[in-house]
Amino acid sequence: VGPFPSGAPAIFIDQIGRLGTPAAIISRVGDDDFGRLNLDRLIADGVDVSGIEVARGEATGSAFVRYRPDGSRAFVYNIAHSATGNLTLTPDAEALMESCDHMHVMGTALSAPGLSQVAREAVARITARGGTLSFDPNLRPEILDTPGLPEALDEVLAQTNLFLPSGEEIYLFTEADDEAAAVKELLDRGVGDIVIKRGNQGASHFNRAGRTDVAPLSTDEVDPTGAGDCFGGAFVSFWLAGASPETALRFANAAGANAVTKVGPMEGAATRDELDALLGQSEG
Repeated sequence: VGPFPSGAPAIFIDQIGRLGTPAAIISRVGDDDFGRLNLDRLIADGVDVSGIEVARGEATGSAFVRYRPDGSRAFVYNIAHSATGNLTLTPDAEALMESCDHMHVMGTALSAPGLSQVAREAVARITARGGTLSFDPNLRPEILDTPGLPEALDEVLAQTNLFLPSGEEIYLFTEADDEAAAVKELLDRGVGDIVIKRGNQGASHFNRAGRTDVAPLSTDEVDPTGAGDCFGGAFVSFWLAGASPETALRFANAAGANAVTKVGPMEGAATRDELDALLGQSEG
């Protein structure tokens, strides 16, 4: 079964595209089946792929997911020495940076030198002219010992408007030992909105105005990979459209729930109609 189009940033941006929000991605793939798999899916779902360079003679970055009997997962990455890991600024990528007013960064994009350099350059350019930044750490244990990663993460967090950690990730960026204190510290440091993803326990949003919680939706889980990325894509899409925290959380929660019902990380990315139907079933 598979292979499937994947990669956390690609899943995220595909969910954005499926919801009709104008979206683009900067990346680099090989001229191979893995690369074409992602390009075809992103194009079909309305994502601008002009910033994706196709590198002949190089292999597309890949990730293999190991599903353990206890329900946990481990990942095998082939990123650093792939076409993706050799990402550089192309004229098309620079044009996208100049045209975008919001950027989303995932921690995995800071785990290889080429990727990290381009991501940080894009952050600097977009925020310098008043653009906003959302940041999902997405820190798998397999990449935590990457040289320079902690410094890159801190640099991005310092410019973040919307922070989207999963569960315990909230503690990686503070000295706090409880969630409330960690949230307060990050808000005091200038992060405007914080969304903590809790998987099958729902999610919570925090800002200066207070806290909003959303309960989990009951679904039949088939494959959890990509659910957090779909959640993030949906939340950012609604957040950028000016939706209230409660509305954005509801739709993001539904996007995460829908994602786990399909085999394949990107297969469960949902349209607005699909999310409306799922919420109607759960709230009816």
